[in-house]
Amino acid sequence: MTEVQEMENEEIEEVLKRVGYGHLACTRDDRPYVVPIHYVYEDASIYIYTTEGHKTEIIDANSNICLQVEEVRENDDWRSVIVHGVANRVTDRKEREKAVELVRSANPTLTPAISIRWMDMWIRENREVVYRIKPDETSGRSTRKVKFSAAFAQSDTKRTRGIL
Repeated sequence: MTEVQEMENEEIEEVLKRVGYGHLACTRDDRPYVVPIHYVYEDASIYIYTTEGHKTEIIDANSNICLQVEEVRENDDWRSVIVHGVANRVTDRKEREKAVELVRSANPTLTPAISIRWMDMWIRENREVVYRIKPDETSGRSTRKVKFSAAFAQSDTKRTRGIL
């Protein structure tokens, strides 16, 4: 049997540090928008590296976000964390450099996007954006396998003998 339980803050933080990807939800004009995203968790902040586009337009209009992070090993062995917070563009040069280095070291697959400025098919230059999210509310749930055994009452042979 599987039991779902609330995670402690230390467990939530450990999942955020370890996983590094999730689904970012933002909203504008009462229309939700959810995208998969890589992130880095460092010093109680979440850093997201992206390029300007639909997502950044929405976040810049309404910086309230929700990040959902999950780790599924099996159907009965999973963890899920929800983070609510505010996403702020990182404009300070030192903080931005630190955040980009964190992203580069945590996810080397983003290195080409970080080091190359390229044009998309509409000839719009892709501009890099770094956001810092300070969580203001987190929650997490995980499964726990519960072992149980059923104990059946032993029949009293003297009492039941002869009764049909």
